[in-house]
Amino acid sequence: MRRLFPVTDMTAHDTEAGAGREWSLDELADAYAYPEPPSAEAAWLRANMVSSLDGAGQHDGRSQPLSSETDMRIFGTLRGLADVIVVGAETVRLEGYRPARARAAFAARRDAAGQGPAPVIAVVSASLNLDFSLPLFTEPLVPTLILTGAAAPAERVRAAREAGAEVLVAGDGAGVEPARAKAVLAERGLRRQLTEGGPRLLGQFVAAEVLDELCLTVSPTMTAGDAQRIAGGPPVAVPTRFAVASLLEQDGFLFTRYRRI
Repeated sequence: MRRLFPVTDMTAHDTEAGAGREWSLDELADAYAYPEPPSAEAAWLRANMVSSLDGAGQHDGRSQPLSSETDMRIFGTLRGLADVIVVGAETVRLEGYRPARARAAFAARRDAAGQGPAPVIAVVSASLNLDFSLPLFTEPLVPTLILTGAAAPAERVRAAREAGAEVLVAGDGAGVEPARAKAVLAERGLRRQLTEGGPRLLGQFVAAEVLDELCLTVSPTMTAGDAQRIAGGPPVAVPTRFAVASLLEQDGFLFTRYRRI
């Protein structure tokens, strides 16, 4: 089963003749297009996460067991539309992050939008406890960014720069302030922002009220156990409300998109 339900009228997007086929990358890119920001300095920050039916954001420390082929196509589409992918250092370590690659399917669309051939990876880290010999730092198509605080260890900052990474200060202390991170990236023209977590980083964006959109895949799986949710950290004083923007379904997976009200 494959359906797209626009929120406006809940009418199936697909004809019966098209049901069962894969969505094309162009269809997905149109469905997930970024809204135009109100000004050149403004940014739009969206998150892309996956969750089991019982709320697990990962299984055995990784999100891949909850995913599907279509989920990975949407994952790739969201990356293909973004200027920058913001990710926490722990997720870089656990998920084995590699540089984003240029994809021919998105080349014309990115060129028309004035984007580079591939999104920049921006790693959020207070300690800069990262392995700078990894391909993320040694083989990127565009230099990897590291977002950190003004009080980050000087020797680690030096090591990052020697490895070819660009270090940006987005906080007065050791850590990163979410609103500053969003603004610092926007000042560099990286306005279409995508975060893939992890849960602690997403929780910080939620608590700071800077997350504009959540793209959440609901996996038709249950894991039990004590796996972390998609967002961690201290609770917010008042729950942040989001509205449904679109809903897609295939093979029991729900691909939801919510925008902050």
